[in-house]
Amino acid sequence: MKYSLIICTYNRAESLIRLLKSIKNQEHYPDEVLIIDGSEGDETKTALLNSTYKNISYHQVDNENRGLTKQRNIGIEYAHKQSEIICFLDDDIIVTKGYFKNLIDTFDTNPDAMGVGGAIINEGVWSKIEKDSEKKFEKYYRDGYVRSLGARNVLRKKLGLLSAKPPGIMPKFSNGFSIGFYPPNDKIHKVDYFMGGVSAYRKSLFDSISFSEYFIGYGLYEDMEFCLRASRIGSLYINTSAQVYHLHEEAGRPDYYKYGKMVVENGWIVWKIKYPKPDITSVIKWNAIVFILACIRLKNGLVDREKGAVQDAMGRFSAWFKMTYRKPQYSEKKGRSSKFENSFI
Repeated sequence: MKYSLIICTYNRAESLIRLLKSIKNQEHYPDEVLIIDGSEGDETKTALLNSTYKNISYHQVDNENRGLTKQRNIGIEYAHKQSEIICFLDDDIIVTKGYFKNLIDTFDTNPDAMGVGGAIINEGVWSKIEKDSEKKFEKYYRDGYVRSLGARNVLRKKLGLLSAKPPGIMPKFSNGFSIGFYPPNDKIHKVDYFMGGVSAYRKSLFDSISFSEYFIGYGLYEDMEFCLRASRIGSLYINTSAQVYHLHEEAGRPDYYKYGKMVVENGWIVWKIKYPKPDITSVIKWNAIVFILACIRLKNGLVDREKGAVQDAMGRFSAWFKMTYRKPQYSEKKGRSSKFENSFI
């Protein structure tokens, strides 16, 4: 299959070059690599002009079109008409050698697949389950592997607020397990959502839907919102053999207070997309989880002295209180713009 890779970036020239270096030796190199740059200066442009990477198409957007979902929509417009698959990578990712081959092959082996997500392998430490080993409450077990459940999830488990569904499947009260809770054992799983920064979709999907520009700027949960709408049109999968490293670059992220607000507000939006009319038990559980996680972040700041944790908690509490009298005014925006400062191929 012919496929295009879209990388949206913002003030991360070094991270972008690091990603491109990891793509260079892929078994199945992209037919085109579209760089959609929202940077405020020319550092990224200069770095690319001095590079020798194949099939690069660079486009710098103006202030009006800056933001992840806007930049993704612009990249889709620029993608080659013959491309069958559109891939997305965040600029703070490093791909393993077989990433694209394994990702694209999933569409062949699963003809119903409308989208496929890759697996981040550096965000959880897995080990194989030893024979006759005793199961521990604070551990998470799946497909013959075990990893730490994490302090937050252990507390939620004690309170009966932990999802019983597989990773990538949203329970009725939302707040399910992320796809990082699938072990990297080369299996393929059907899911409701995956991380958009390591993903691919059939190009035909974008004839029906686009990324919502409600999620301007950093856009927390914009990936899940898009996946939930895409899953109404076709099946979504995660291929754990399509592996990457996520290095969590701090540059370009919002301040902690805004981040905390987005966790609650955008989390509410994706919950209501999947379950527009949740039952009272699910409503109680959703609100309980918001409160508990905000308290944990407050404790992280006041007791553990974690940078930004108090501001994060205040953002969560602020959004949660505000939602008692005014819910987020979410809407899907399909409008796309084509105003660019400069481009080169």
